[in-house]
Amino acid sequence: MENSDDEKDGVFSNYMPKELSLPNGAKFVDVVLSGQSDHCLENFRMDKQAFYKLCDILQGKGLLRHTNRIKIEEQLAIFLFIIGHNLRTRAVQELFRYSGETISRHFNNVLNAIMAISLEFFQPPGPDIPPEILEDPRFYPYFKVPEGKYYLVDSKYTNMPGFIAPYNGISCHLNEYSDGYPPQDSRELFNQRHTLLRNATDRSFGALKSRFPILMSAPPYPLQTQVKLVVAACALHNYILREKPDDLIFKMYGHDTALQMEESLPPLEVEHPIMQAENPSFGHCF
Repeated sequence: MENSDDEKDGVFSNYMPKELSLPNGAKFVDVVLSGQSDHCLENFRMDKQAFYKLCDILQGKGLLRHTNRIKIEEQLAIFLFIIGHNLRTRAVQELFRYSGETISRHFNNVLNAIMAISLEFFQPPGPDIPPEILEDPRFYPYFKVPEGKYYLVDSKYTNMPGFIAPYNGISCHLNEYSDGYPPQDSRELFNQRHTLLRNATDRSFGALKSRFPILMSAPPYPLQTQVKLVVAACALHNYILREKPDDLIFKMYGHDTALQMEESLPPLEVEHPIMQAENPSFGHCF
């Protein structure tokens, strides 16, 4: 018969850290959670209110529970500390003062718990055109999404069903259109607006990878665990966005910079007349 989590944790109940100046995991978590909210964001990648609420959600759904030695708050902290700092088990083991087996077990328990609620934080695309496109004359009807799902991709990709890439060899960087140099034809205008749309996507993924740098490289986990990590990180990203949309990381990748770049572009009514696009693959976009 398998031992329970409590019994497994109890195997190391007599372990005493040799360096008493280093806090154990529970004390470290208590210090962080009793301090400033920014300290929690730095260590656990979300503010205290969002952290405690997530603990309540996972406990309320029966997905995590306290053990004899490790409370839910510490279990979640272990997981977030690993994915939020791209650390290996050995480094986290030294900080939290637990065995590698205990760290790995609670890491996977929390990962599976977040996977179990991940769909609550994802919004599937609907059939309607997003209002950000529909209500902006720079994008609609040029980027009216045709039947099926399309991805905005950069020039390294080719245009094919499911992908919308910019014109090759045509300026597509926002800073190239500042200082009084507006788009000269339909292709430059298309690339300009394509870049504006992709900029929003780039900011979202920039914030995601900044918050959870474990996504920056393939972590040393089985493929199935790597897939779960991507899903869990995205779900946590959306959860934090819902609970604290103005946190520091979102501010770093917010709309201010993009808006400044957009304001430097000429307004629609003074743009140069555009010519008919030559590439037939974009016929449905114009």
